[in-house]
Amino acid sequence: MSESASPAVVPRTVQRAGDVLRVVVLASGTGTLLQSMLDDLGAGVEVVAVGVDRPCAAEERAAQAGVSSFRVDYNPERVSGYDRAGWNERLAAEIAAYAPDVVVSAGFMRILGAPVVDRFRGRIINTHPALLPSFPGAHAVEDALAYGVTLTGSTVHVVDDGVDTGPIIAQRAVPVLRDDSVELLHERIKTVERALIVDVLHQTARSGYTIEGRKVWIND
Repeated sequence: MSESASPAVVPRTVQRAGDVLRVVVLASGTGTLLQSMLDDLGAGVEVVAVGVDRPCAAEERAAQAGVSSFRVDYNPERVSGYDRAGWNERLAAEIAAYAPDVVVSAGFMRILGAPVVDRFRGRIINTHPALLPSFPGAHAVEDALAYGVTLTGSTVHVVDDGVDTGPIIAQRAVPVLRDDSVELLHERIKTVERALIVDVLHQTARSGYTIEGRKVWIND
């Protein structure tokens, strides 16, 4: 290979290691996306723990379902000299204690740093309320509505080192209606989002998925 040639892309396959796909869910808020997983996953997939970054309803949903939870508080404004890398290292250690096959970021409002992403490379998936690569970031629904698109939707993607830049596993479209508000549009996207993440986890439990560069496919 010449010095100018690009290195070969090595496919990476993610699949369940045991009888069920073990999932750790990260959440920050009301936990409605978490609830869809607790209600609808069924055989083959198990939410083994829920991790949060602050007191929130997701903890209560986990407790009601008999699922373990852990909290790694993120409050740099309250702690002098707060160490973000240290926070990520603690989060990575908490996740690892549950030996997950897959980690799902479900309304987790923190950017995961290298200690987490590197430790679970290719095994962290995120839901995003837009059709990536359009409208990344925390204001995807507002941005799509302001831009005037007629179609948006939900994306499930692999988390990489960027913000909403990882390889896409699955997408579903949601039409934008003439009289939509941010709230109305977001609610319709959430309905699609809940079904999509459940479907992706079921497919991953059955067959696993393979990442090759920017492409991801569910294995046959």
